[in-house]
Amino acid sequence: MNIKLPKSGRYVVAVSGGVDSVSLLHILAKTNKYDLIVAHFDHGIRIDSSEDLIFVDKLAASYGLTSKTTRVNLGPVASEELARNKRYEFLNRIVQETNAEALITAHHQDDLIETAIINMIRGTGRVGFGSIRENEHIKRPLLIVSKNEIIDYALKQGLVWREDSTNLNDAYLRNRIRHNIVPKMNSNQRQTFLNLIYREGKLNDQIDQLFSMFFEEKKTQLNRYVIKIMPYDVSRELIATWLRMNNLLNFNHKTIERLTLAAKTKPAGVKLDVTGKYVVNVTRDYLALRSPER
Repeated sequence: MNIKLPKSGRYVVAVSGGVDSVSLLHILAKTNKYDLIVAHFDHGIRIDSSEDLIFVDKLAASYGLTSKTTRVNLGPVASEELARNKRYEFLNRIVQETNAEALITAHHQDDLIETAIINMIRGTGRVGFGSIRENEHIKRPLLIVSKNEIIDYALKQGLVWREDSTNLNDAYLRNRIRHNIVPKMNSNQRQTFLNLIYREGKLNDQIDQLFSMFFEEKKTQLNRYVIKIMPYDVSRELIATWLRMNNLLNFNHKTIERLTLAAKTKPAGVKLDVTGKYVVNVTRDYLALRSPER
């Protein structure tokens, strides 16, 4: 596959045991450019998920690589969001503990399409189209290739992988989209949709740059006057951008509505919960992001 690999260095590679991450690990390992740490998070959602952990441990050993694994018991009713959040908490911790350059994940082109559709349904706004992207902390070299290309690569290389049985369960929104919408796109429709995702991603970068001029030097504070004079929808986007700039990503539509309304109308002294770990204090002049104990 023709992909753009990250620069040489130490990286943590997220390996679930599925075809995507197994193929990614094979590509990275055979280059001999990297000091790789294989990381696997067993969420405990499936009864047989412990077999994935064993598989990944053996796979890492076959390449002569160190593996870092953990198991939690989220249970079969755990949401996709909870499983994802817990997984990234673990992966980011391994990156820090091993002093790695970044995390590498096996997200691919089909993930881009599926996630964009999910975010459209959930009403996440403009950032929903560009939610899976590379940055200095996460490298995603497979984003330019399709799932079918990855499977073809794995078969040609004689790779072995594990199949996640929950991928067949249409109770999950992502699976319904994966099974019933994405396969029905013809090549032109698929490319048109991808072009839209890429274009919106670039537009988001430009909007965020424009918004950055409204942030105080102390980025945990946001000027209320700026919010008050802006149209309501623009104020919502500004507050959402402010939260993301402070690495708060798991807020929802209702949180943004509450913060926008508070910034425009509430008296000083109001405190609003954001994520459970942070609150926003409404002062006369600012919205101020604080941990609850402060």
